[in-house]
Formats: sequence, structure tokens, C-alpha cells
Amino acid sequence: MAVAPSTGQSGWSSHFGFLMAAIGSSVGLGNFWRFPYTAGENGGAAFVLVYVICIILIGFPLLMSELSVGRHAKLSAVGSVRKIALDNGSSGAWSIVGWVGLVGGMFILCFYSVVAGWVTAYITKMATGEFVGQTPQQIADGFEAFTADPYTVIAWHSAFMVLTIAIVARGVTGGIEKVASFLMPLFFIMLLGLVGYAIYAGDPGAAVTYLFSVDVNEIRPSMVLAAVGQAFFSIGLGSAIMITYGSYLSRKENIAQSAGIISFADTFVAIIAGMAIFPFVFAFTALEPNAGPALFFQALPAAFEAMPAGHIVGAAFFFLALIAAITSSISLLQAVVAWAEEHTDLGRGMIAVVFGGLIWLVGVGAAFSAQYFDFLDFISGSIALPLAGLLMAVFIGWIVNKQLMADELTHASKPMFGFWRFSMRFIAPVALTVVLVLGLDDRFGWGLSALLFGG
Repeated sequence: MAVAPSTGQSGWSSHFGFLMAAIGSSVGLGNFWRFPYTAGENGGAAFVLVYVICIILIGFPLLMSELSVGRHAKLSAVGSVRKIALDNGSSGAWSIVGWVGLVGGMFILCFYSVVAGWVTAYITKMATGEFVGQTPQQIADGFEAFTADPYTVIAWHSAFMVLTIAIVARGVTGGIEKVASFLMPLFFIMLLGLVGYAIYAGDPGAAVTYLFSVDVNEIRPSMVLAAVGQAFFSIGLGSAIMITYGSYLSRKENIAQSAGIISFADTFVAIIAGMAIFPFVFAFTALEPNAGPALFFQALPAAFEAMPAGHIVGAAFFFLALIAAITSSISLLQAVVAWAEEHTDLGRGMIAVVFGGLIWLVGVGAAFSAQYFDFLDFISGSIALPLAGLLMAVFIGWIVNKQLMADELTHASKPMFGFWRFSMRFIAPVALTVVLVLGLDDRFGWGLSALLFGG
């Protein structure tokens, strides 16, 4: 039988520390790298509107559930789901919910650290003026050449993983909470400063129109699916993170309130990141905002080099992205470490090194092969995360006794609890089933999208 995590920590040392760690976990490259180009590929403002609705209807309730499960059991994600199932009189086999999320989170970190390595490299590239005098095409070609050199990519991937392992090895309060409590306030200050500069030096009018001028006629089924997937990916649901972080919460914590703050902060950063990026894109590049992933590593460096002191602004931007990446990566590794602490006699430092090393090794393969990189992304983003979320919604909404969850959500008002339960029973299961099935359809070409949406 699982025992309590031997972290040497009693939990978060403060409410502020927990919020900074949880917000840091949710605010990652999904906000900086994925959200802008996903919004660009799906029509801008209409996508943003649907994304916000998805956060409210699905992301926020699921976040409440994951935090509640973790706090109830005070164990790892796997152990927490198993314990609440047993306390409910259900089968311990429901621990599969935690297993799917844990494995999915590990796969995410395998390729996430590679992308974070790119980000780290681009801080130095911008700061040293490597792109000064280069044309946009030369900058784009430079990125292609950089990612085609696996040994250089592995070096940056390694540096990022070493930093992640070092922080997690120091513990929950001494490492994760301390780092997040310093980096996240700095992150928000720098982000707002960058937005201010984007408004001053870029084309804020075009960006505001693109992000906030909604044409409801542009809302399509495929856009809704993309918004659900982005909302899920962005907050970090289904990856065992929030169950693990919830396990360090005290009984005094208002989970509904905390989940609301985390969801709002994550959404705010995603939208504000758009206001930090699109003014530059519209003002200084010929690329369209739907340029895809190239927007981040090709269009933006070109935009920065076209403006005064652009190399300094560019370095600050990629440093912001690095903060977002590291606060997310430590949460992904912590979920694995928490499980290992329950089942091995190794110390925290050794566990962080062993599992971090395994994740690093798998990530090396992603540096050598774009197909392998895409495979890891598909397994985690299209299968593990939505499947873990679907299983969690079914488990909490239909299996766990209503009163047991009411005891965990004592601070939630009656209407709030009713809304949360309705989402877990009906909205989230349906939405995540559709996302899961159509994600597989997109991969294997079953033709379901064309059958359902006519295109």
C-alpha cells in the first residue's frame, strides 16, 4: 500500500507560494509558443472567445477536481486517485487515471525540454546580436539549420534539463516554491513591460482588432476543438501536475478560489502574450499571424531585428519564455518524483537525477528525429492528456460519491458546486471524448472530421 510522500516537506509554506508554483506550472510555452500560432491558425478573436469559454466550462472545473483529489489523499497522482477510489468504496484500478497522466506528463517533458533548449539558445543569439543585419529569410534559414544540428540542440536540451533537475532536487518548498515565488512576479513585471513596448513600437491597433474583434461567423467546429485542446494543454490538466501540487495543500485552502485564480492567470498570460507578439508581427514582418510554429522562432526574431535595440528586446522576450518553460518543467518532473518517493528508498536528489536523466535520454531522440518529436507530441497531447482528463471527469462525475467531493469543496457555494458537478458529469466528458476521437482521426485519417464537419 502506498505511503505518504517522503519529501521532507509538510507542504506549501504559504498560499502565495502555492499560487506562484501552480500558476508557473500552467503558464508555460503553451501560452507563449502554442497559443499565438494556434489563435493565428484559427481566426484570431473568434478563437480567443471560444478559448475563454472552454477555460470556464471545462478547464476550471477539471482543475478543481485535480486539486481536490490530491489534497484528499496527500499522495502522488497515482496514489491519490487510488486512495480516493478506495475511500469511495470503488476499485483501486481507477489509479489508471493517475498513471495515464503521469506517463503523459513524462512524454511531454521529453520534447518540451528540447523546445525549451531552443528558447534558451535564442536568448544568447538575440543578446549577442547574431541576427543583426540578416534578412527575414536568413533568420528563417538559420532556425532550420539550428534545429537540423542535433548535437547543438542536445547541448541546450541538456542544459535545460540540468537546471530542472537541480531545482526539483531541492524539494517542494526549498526548490520549487522558492524559485516560483521569485520568478513569477519577475515574469509578470517583464511581460507587462514587453507589452508596453509592443504598444509603443509595434502596431497595437492591428493586434487589438485581430485578438478582440469577434466575428461569430468565423466560429467553426474545428475551431472549437482546437480551443478545447489548447485550454486543456495550457493549464496543464491531465498531466498529474495539479493532483501532485494539490497533495501539498492544507485543509484550509479554498480550492474553488485558487482554481479560479490559476485559470484566470493562465488565460490572462495567453492573451497578453498575444499582445506582446502580434504588434511586432503586424508592424515588422511580412508573415501572416497564422504562420504556425515558425511565428515564434522565425518571425519574431526578424521583427525584433527590424526595430531599435531589437536584440535587447528579443533577448528579454526569450528570457520570459524561459521562465515560463522552467516553472512548467519542474512541475512535470515533480509529479514523477512524488510517485518515486512513495515506492523507492532513494533520496529526492537521486530520484530527480535518475528520472530526469531518463527523460533527458528520451528527449535526445527528439533532437535527432522530427518524426520522433512529433510522435512524442502526439502520444502526450492527442492521447494521454485528453484521455486522462476524460477518465478524471468520468471518475469524479459518475463514480465518486457526491458527498465525498462536497466535503473537499466546502468553500464552494451551492451554485458553484452545482456548476462544477454538471461540468464533470456532462460537459467535460463529451468535449474530451470528441477531442480524443478527432485527434486520433487527424493522425490516422479515418475521415470522421470530414464526415461530421463537411471538410
